[in-house]
Amino acid sequence: MSYKLKLEIFEGPLDLLLYLIKKNDIDITNIPISQITEQYMQYINMMKLLDLDIVGDFLVMAATLMQIKSKMLLPPDPYETEEEEEDPRDELVRRLNEYKRFKEIAEALKDKEMMRKNLFARNIDPQEINKFKDDAKEIYFEASLFDLINALSEALKKVPEEVIHEIIKENFTVEQKIHDILHLLLDEKSVSITSLFAKCASKIEMVVAFLAILELIRLKEIKAIQKRVFEDIEIMRNTDNMVPEDQGKQE
Repeated sequence: MSYKLKLEIFEGPLDLLLYLIKKNDIDITNIPISQITEQYMQYINMMKLLDLDIVGDFLVMAATLMQIKSKMLLPPDPYETEEEEEDPRDELVRRLNEYKRFKEIAEALKDKEMMRKNLFARNIDPQEINKFKDDAKEIYFEASLFDLINALSEALKKVPEEVIHEIIKENFTVEQKIHDILHLLLDEKSVSITSLFAKCASKIEMVVAFLAILELIRLKEIKAIQKRVFEDIEIMRNTDNMVPEDQGKQE
């Protein structure tokens, strides 16, 4: 498998830390650094397995976490008073809180933009209005890169270890998996990632399918969604990026 995927659209190291803090329901001002560092490294190992081009940025943060962890393991300096002694996590907490505020502002602006898009200044056919109302009933969240990696990691754990070692040539390509996924979404409105991985015969096929999903998200051909945060992920066609059938015929 020689497929290098560039992910300029996805999140960075601070996003992963905030994701882990939220997933574990941790107080951001009192981060259990050993636990978070261990989980953070598990995600980095998955990124290395997938050969993602963003790993370098995450390794810098990993070094920072290791440094904080080592400082916290050292005994306190007997020559420093409690007031002078600084918590090694303070700078990281400050950065996380600052980044979290920026993200919240960005999300608020995005919500306002979406509300603006739903305002119509001209008369619309009643049938179209009903369609928009029906679409608005379904609420979902777009899954992050880390939700996707977590789903793959859980699926890989369920694959039994092969007892008999047999050399089998597996001809799985990202391009073929992209075709298969798009073909599947012609018949189904959405497909769960869990069921998609369950159809894979080996770990390598799961990884190739995962890379195909990331590539389709990058191309804005599909969306990865969750009905609730941290729940099962479904993929569906990105209707915003699809050319209407009538328009396609005219062209």
